[in-house]
Amino acid sequence: MVSFEQELALADSVGVNHPENLPFLLQPDQPNGHGVLLVHGFSASPREMRSLGEHLCAENFTVFGVRLPGHGTTPEDLAGRHSEEWSAATDRGYQILKQQKLLICGVGSSTGALLLLKLSRSRNFTGLALLSPFLQLKHPLAAFAGPLSLLVPFQKKTIAAAEQPFYYQRRPLKGVAQINRLRRQVNKQLSKIKLPVLILTSRGDATIATGTAEQLFGRLGSPDKIFHCYGPEVPHVLSTAENPQQLDVFARVTSFLSSLHSA
Repeated sequence: MVSFEQELALADSVGVNHPENLPFLLQPDQPNGHGVLLVHGFSASPREMRSLGEHLCAENFTVFGVRLPGHGTTPEDLAGRHSEEWSAATDRGYQILKQQKLLICGVGSSTGALLLLKLSRSRNFTGLALLSPFLQLKHPLAAFAGPLSLLVPFQKKTIAAAEQPFYYQRRPLKGVAQINRLRRQVNKQLSKIKLPVLILTSRGDATIATGTAEQLFGRLGSPDKIFHCYGPEVPHVLSTAENPQQLDVFARVTSFLSSLHSA
């Protein structure tokens, strides 16, 4: 049996470097019987999903925010991790909510969305809200991240000073290679996924290939699926204050999850 306390202890044991990078469990005063599993994206941390989690908790959802291994620590730590470890952490989050006898839905950002799609093949979700999911990354060399990592171990990215404790400025190419493994696995399973799905994406996304979220949406086997694309002013990460449409994202996710609750 897994517990929230064990997840906190694990994070502490690997040197998570900031309190907001820890996994979190939010429990409302009047639970509605539904749990929400939040999964952040690559090179980020649980903090990426915290504001959304607090919003959902205020709507009486019980919320668990996963910390994926290699995140909230160091780029070198992330470089040594495998996608199976990310999947295992996501599943532990599911089990923590399930132990409270809740019906569970998932909300994932980018790589977190892919992890939820993969987990949905073995666990019982009522639905998934996917923020900026993808089948292909935008950088033309991303598909060759594995061999390139032998020559260039890290890709540098400019991060605002205020965000540097929560996002890596040096992203390991070995980690990108793990994303490639994950997206290939998910790609093979999409037609078999039948549960309700909401997909939110944007034309301003500089991280994923243009149209890749639409392609993923089209390949899903679910008869109950919703797609919305924001404009060029909206970035890749939809859940944080850097997105000018953050509140609209929260409203759409809440409405979708509430419809599952009503059903």
